[in-house]
Amino acid sequence: MTQENQQQKNLRDVIIVGSGPAGYTAAIYLGRAGYKPLVIAGALTPGGQLVNTTEVENYPGFPEGVMGPDLMEAMQKQAEKFGAEIVFDDVVSVDFGDGSDKTALKTVTCDQGDVYQARAVVVTTGSDVRKLDVPGEKEYSGNGVSYCATCDGFFFRGKPIVVIGGGDSAFTDAEFLTRFGSSVTLIHRRDEFRAAKIMVDRAKANDKMSFMLDSVVDAINGENGSAQSVTVRNVKTGETTEVPAAGVFVAIGNTPTTEFLNGALELDEMGYIKVDGASTQTSLPGVFAAGDVVDSVYRQAVSAAGMGCRAALDAQDYLDSLQ
Repeated sequence: MTQENQQQKNLRDVIIVGSGPAGYTAAIYLGRAGYKPLVIAGALTPGGQLVNTTEVENYPGFPEGVMGPDLMEAMQKQAEKFGAEIVFDDVVSVDFGDGSDKTALKTVTCDQGDVYQARAVVVTTGSDVRKLDVPGEKEYSGNGVSYCATCDGFFFRGKPIVVIGGGDSAFTDAEFLTRFGSSVTLIHRRDEFRAAKIMVDRAKANDKMSFMLDSVVDAINGENGSAQSVTVRNVKTGETTEVPAAGVFVAIGNTPTTEFLNGALELDEMGYIKVDGASTQTSLPGVFAAGDVVDSVYRQAVSAAGMGCRAALDAQDYLDSLQ
């Protein structure tokens, strides 16, 4: 195959970088519109964070719940049904141009060496939860250790819960979890919180909540395959305490997956891709973004899917404008 033919083969109307609910939903919509999108879904965890999630009970349409991997597999098959091509590789660099030429092709380079070009790109690479990196965290992930209070709080009804963190997200999670847990202990490494004062005051007034300050979790302990307690160390005294915890919720932040962009798109102060208002338009024409790589607030599968739909429609309007 000549280089010209290879370039033509790798030229697409639209490329979706990432998968998960946002990426696969965008692929479904763009596929049904006849654009045959290429989805570069990732090499290790295609499907995003949901492939590491057990039962999902709050995704509409599944009254009995659905396993995260099963939901992502179904979305992938639906996208393929409508003409999407899935490539299981990682994008390592991009060239989106400088925005001066609206019709300029966008180039993405994959880890295995393949180079693709497209008239439009949708970025749905999500974010990674920050982890504690302590013994037991990986072992009990999905069996007591969680990174999503709204997803998993229900499973710990009437049981002791700990929340690790000191920002707005940690306090939001902790307050939500008081609906379910017999108690909620918030553990924070400093003696002051980063959360808004009103949130802190509300938490302190909640009889179900208690606090361990100047403290870090050194280990998550369990038996019979489930978390049972955490080992907490006071950073000032060195004293350790074992705190009962059937549910361990880690809320120390998320890191959006944007390294591969290498400054190609404008990001906010937390590293999330900036979009224009309620649209999914990024700082460059023809490049759109959706899901957790944009959203630092909601971070739900259903909201990511909705944003993926919007990104597909925005991309479709852009492609139509080129004709």
